[in-house]
Amino acid sequence: MTTDVWLPFAPEEIPGLPSAADHGLTYRFWDGGDTFPADPADCAFYVVPYLKGAEIAVRPLAGMARAEVVQTLSAGVDHVQAGMGSLHPGVRLCNARSVHEASTAELTLALILASLRGIPRFVEGQRQEEWRSGFYPALADKTVLIIGYGSIGSAIEDRLAPFECARVLRVARSARDTERGPVHPLAELPSLLPEADVVVLSTPLTEATRGLADAEFLARMRDGALLVNVARGPVVDTKALLAEVESGRLTAALDVTDPEPLPAGHPLWHAPGVLISPHVGGSTSAFLPRAKRLLARQLTHWTAGEPLDNVVYTTA
Repeated sequence: MTTDVWLPFAPEEIPGLPSAADHGLTYRFWDGGDTFPADPADCAFYVVPYLKGAEIAVRPLAGMARAEVVQTLSAGVDHVQAGMGSLHPGVRLCNARSVHEASTAELTLALILASLRGIPRFVEGQRQEEWRSGFYPALADKTVLIIGYGSIGSAIEDRLAPFECARVLRVARSARDTERGPVHPLAELPSLLPEADVVVLSTPLTEATRGLADAEFLARMRDGALLVNVARGPVVDTKALLAEVESGRLTAALDVTDPEPLPAGHPLWHAPGVLISPHVGGSTSAFLPRAKRLLARQLTHWTAGEPLDNVVYTTA
């Protein structure tokens, strides 16, 4: 009987993988195709295909009777976690912390700057051959609130540092202190929202964060504030957001939406003050080298019987 490792990249393209011969492994390539590369029952370490959707991600799980590790290549695991119930106790689910921080933080800053400085308006002006000069907000002197202060939230603050923000406020599930300052618990959000000019959502999608940015949340944001969502679409109540942006009170920059992909004809496409990017926070040239380094590191730990990085859930 073999011990299979399913990878979404050809194993020869991943430097530093443990030797298959030395560890009794068989590396199998599967990137979500219709046909499995082997019997899922022989798979012990499953790397979920990237950006192939929840249906493909969970399809082989029910047959993985020997699974020990399920490794995503995304920061979020909500597309996989529902399928973990079919596995036996003790299977570890790991996310891709260290893979997406640089790319997502870059896009967050791009969305903030583009929205504040009127870049979409300039692009449309260029298309219409119109010189759309004017006076635009700067990021300098603004207060930025980051909700979801994990590795991505911290990377966003790294990139805010040169922009002379007045303050950066940090929120996570529970309070803690960092070298930069305090991280506030979610319970303090109602008092923090009115202080922020820019509110960034970088939190995982959980039952606690689903619909977090609802009508009450948005109503507490100050007039003229910008909401930036690089988390998951359902963290924001789309209907409530539409009401605020259509009134002109708030603006928004969204890398994720609910529904997603955003269908043709949806009112968000043409809502005033809304900038939309098509869920590309992690889809850059920085992804592959970091993903491959993560897989080599995780498989090295696993074959050596060492603790894995980024364990977010273990089946009971």
